[in-house]
Amino acid sequence: MKLIKGPKTPPLFQRLQLVLAPLSTLESYAKKYGDIFTMMTSVGEVVFVSSPQTLQEVLTKDNNEYEVPANKLLQSVFGEYSISCLEGDRHRRERKLLMPPFHGNRMRNYGDLICNITKEVASNLTVSKTFIARKLMQEITMQVILQTVFGLYDSPRLSQIRSMLTDFLELTASPLRASLLFFPWLQKDLGPWSPWGKYQRQQQKLNELLYTEIATRRSQLDPNRTDILTLMLLAQDEEGQGMTDQEIRDELMTLLLAGHETTATALAWAVYWVHKQPQVYQKLIEELTTLEIDAEPMTIFRLPYLTAVCQETLRIYPVVVMTFPRRTKQPVELQGYHLEADTTIRGSIYLTHQREDLYPEPKKFKPERFLEKKFSPYEYLPFGGGSRRCLGMALADFEMRLVLATLLSNFEMELAENQPVKPQRRGVTLGPKGGVKMLMKAKRILSQTKPPSVATV
Repeated sequence: MKLIKGPKTPPLFQRLQLVLAPLSTLESYAKKYGDIFTMMTSVGEVVFVSSPQTLQEVLTKDNNEYEVPANKLLQSVFGEYSISCLEGDRHRRERKLLMPPFHGNRMRNYGDLICNITKEVASNLTVSKTFIARKLMQEITMQVILQTVFGLYDSPRLSQIRSMLTDFLELTASPLRASLLFFPWLQKDLGPWSPWGKYQRQQQKLNELLYTEIATRRSQLDPNRTDILTLMLLAQDEEGQGMTDQEIRDELMTLLLAGHETTATALAWAVYWVHKQPQVYQKLIEELTTLEIDAEPMTIFRLPYLTAVCQETLRIYPVVVMTFPRRTKQPVELQGYHLEADTTIRGSIYLTHQREDLYPEPKKFKPERFLEKKFSPYEYLPFGGGSRRCLGMALADFEMRLVLATLLSNFEMELAENQPVKPQRRGVTLGPKGGVKMLMKAKRILSQTKPPSVATV
């Protein structure tokens, strides 16, 4: 039986590597040790795997040989009743209760909303002035998530929640500040000016707003409303039990934080890659010109090259670089290696997406690869896999394509800087360093478009 190898450097050094430079760290160890290796992380020793066969074996054997351990890191962000932090039967119950709002058919109702918000927010940008793409996308996705979750278009509490969420996310927005989440010994409340003290006070203010909104909506429950909060308040399990206020609060935090930040990051990457490569831009514009004015959102969603561009964006730099951890319930054999009971395993989404055997020239942005081949759920998994695949995948996918198509159809932009943009840790996710600086050139009629004047990669 083979032994799993890994670095012999001090555990603290390995943990710092993963927090400050996760992608280069994972790549260097994969090059040295292969598809399966160990590393010391904030939860102790973890086995990292990246081959599709291994991922399939681990991700499809939940409740048999593997289980999903409690995720302490995400508990500090979302709360202990978040679907991201639940295990076993509790996770299955919660997922079943939350599935209806995220069903594909219901997503279609949000199509016009997404397109209209995108046009409205982008039209506030000044022509001939630079802007940060991620900030634009955050504003769009924040409005989308607030309106789909709460069904609120404007209210004093909505404005407060929006402002508070933005401030809360900024507390862990750099690699250094994100260390708060990965090193428990930094989580000491030394007063309102200490990093963890500030983090907890911001969270408490958000809690007050969310609990007030839940109580208000419970007292005025309208079964005809279709927003996600109403559907959560109405949801009941097989025993007729609904969700408690705390369960709803934790799911709201998960939706609000994960549901807008990750999509905004992916969209910032998408406009970067599209404008970095004029041939991709031109091909996408040509496809968009085939649309009729005021095309149905589902028609836009189904465009093949637009779909491929979004898929390649999520492949090259996935926003979340690892799957949820799994833990062995008993000694198991995995791809010729022996693993003891209580061994923690994580799939590296990033390493899988960088495999030469799956994606030739993996560092190159090539949407065509998704037109030429269909990848299995264990070869391409930007939303994770198995029973823990992201519940909001349908909304994120739908939103990403509609926002990108709407922006390119109505506005002419270009990159403000030519140097390559690199990924950087942002909380528990990764995003483009600096947020992608762009220039708004003009509002335009799609048929008169020209490729952007930027340097090629």
